[in-house]
Amino acid sequence: MYLNRGLTNMPLVVKNLIIINALFFLARYTLASTLNIDLNSVLGLYYYNSPEFNPYQLISYMFMHGGFSHIFFNMFALWMFGTQIENLWGPKRFLNYYLITGFGAAFLHYLIIHFQISGLESYFTSNQISEIVNSGAFNPSSPLFSKARMLYGLHHTPVVGASGAVFGLLLAYGMSYPNQIIYLNLLFPIKAKYFVIIYGLLEFFMGVQNGAGDNVAHFAHIGGMLFGFLLIKYWKKNDMKFY
Repeated sequence: MYLNRGLTNMPLVVKNLIIINALFFLARYTLASTLNIDLNSVLGLYYYNSPEFNPYQLISYMFMHGGFSHIFFNMFALWMFGTQIENLWGPKRFLNYYLITGFGAAFLHYLIIHFQISGLESYFTSNQISEIVNSGAFNPSSPLFSKARMLYGLHHTPVVGASGAVFGLLLAYGMSYPNQIIYLNLLFPIKAKYFVIIYGLLEFFMGVQNGAGDNVAHFAHIGGMLFGFLLIKYWKKNDMKFY
């Protein structure tokens, strides 16, 4: 996708966010190759009741990525949409919005995971749950083995990426410049407001489908958009001037 505008100088917060994300990405591969440390496992966001959870992950997960294409498209979207939003709002409000939508993404992700975990835990005793979560121990021949694996995975699989905050920026762009033309794949023009609606519905559909092998946290994306919408409405309701 491509915005119908020329290149502009990156504002301060967008520039620094891209630099920080790039440094964390390089650190991840450097530490993995030299010290055999998986930085995503340390700084990625785990379920709050997971043995691996730490509060700092609520921030650090936004700066970790799964691979080159993941960080490239997130940073491309951060530059594409964030530049105009920061120029419109100013750096302080922009940074507040970015972090809050990142927290919102984590919150909705947690909410969905909580319901999934609660449903799975209803099949097991408290002792079985403790063994599954802490050690992954469960009888492979049991008909509940697949559910035990899912329960273990939900506790021990971290979420990484700036996508939740980036989706919040996409929402902000659509609300601020609803009739701005975006070119999909450099060919197909579409107004920003329709692009946001279509993308949001697509993420919701894919999140509900929860297809096998889909490792994308779709509801985290929706959480970024939802909290972005609520925050913008709150600012407008209270007639707060931009910083």
